[in-house]
Amino acid sequence: MAILTPIETEKLTALASALIDQEAARVLVEPLERSTGYWFGGGNVIRDRDGAVLLCGRYRVYGDSRTGIHSGDRGKEAAIFRGEGFEGPFEKVATFTKSDLSYPDREVVSIEGVALHLTEDGIEFFVSTEKDVSYPERLKEHRKPGAGVWSIDQLSADALPNLAPSSLEEVIPAGHAHPERLHVKDPWPFDLPNGDVVLGYCTHPFSWSSSATALALRRKGSSTWEALSHDLLRRGPVWDIAAARVTERLAIPPVGVFAGRERDLSLYFYDSCECLRPLDENPRAVSRPRGWSCEEIGGIAVGEDHDLTKVESISLEAPLFLSPHGTGCSRYVATLVDESGIFATWQQSQEDLSQPLVGHFLPMERVVEILS
Repeated sequence: MAILTPIETEKLTALASALIDQEAARVLVEPLERSTGYWFGGGNVIRDRDGAVLLCGRYRVYGDSRTGIHSGDRGKEAAIFRGEGFEGPFEKVATFTKSDLSYPDREVVSIEGVALHLTEDGIEFFVSTEKDVSYPERLKEHRKPGAGVWSIDQLSADALPNLAPSSLEEVIPAGHAHPERLHVKDPWPFDLPNGDVVLGYCTHPFSWSSSATALALRRKGSSTWEALSHDLLRRGPVWDIAAARVTERLAIPPVGVFAGRERDLSLYFYDSCECLRPLDENPRAVSRPRGWSCEEIGGIAVGEDHDLTKVESISLEAPLFLSPHGTGCSRYVATLVDESGIFATWQQSQEDLSQPLVGHFLPMERVVEILS
């Protein structure tokens, strides 16, 4: 499926590069410490009904998911921040701990990706958590000591200040019947013109050897989710062969080379890596940042809006998003568009090996210029 012409591919790559500007990005939310293993990110950005900009994410502290939670707390707390505009400053207005997000029979041992979404009559907050749940019996040896299984829950309320753990309910359960996608996490919702809602999320097999992207649909007026796709974006041939975790969908403005196009397009931002473990380099070969092996870095894909299940990568030979600092990690892109431009946030590695949430604003005049 050839969606784009060469010039369209060139324009979208230029737009994404200008938006996710690694050098111009500024820190929006600091991690709990400025040291290795301490992060804030993994969320999205929306505008509340009063015009305020809302950011969300999870605080991560040191830990090693490869060996189980006893190496550190890892995903510690989900948090929501509010600012008057893109410039901030952003103030923490809500927080949810592991105990807040636990069920009586399923203790939460870690928190990962989260996402805010406005509904017709309120707001919902999607949270992915690792719960103390068993693996399928035949695969129980693969469960790491102290670790669990990931699933996605939702909190809902009429307004942000009223979000409370009492509304917690599971919306995307773990895939025990399908161990090839046992773990589900890192939600990212978007609305369709007809009032339906789509929830994208990441899946991992029981062995944690790869990751993929799935989509679920909630029809207008319904509270249930139905599967749309279990493999939205195929893992790639080179740098992204181990993972294809989509984190954002951005409608491409119908301007410049995209004006008058018969079918609307969307740009998808995704995280990937070459493998899930460090690779030893040959000292006589090309030296590459560690980010090209097991650190999560980013690329872009494109899809036509008439069929949400067909998306293909533009970043075939190399990643597009690498932090110039630390490990090179750059992930969890989220965007917010209005008439003034596009605001993007992402989690970016620093020289001290921490990963704060950073952001960058691209004015609409610059967007039009790039696409023209």
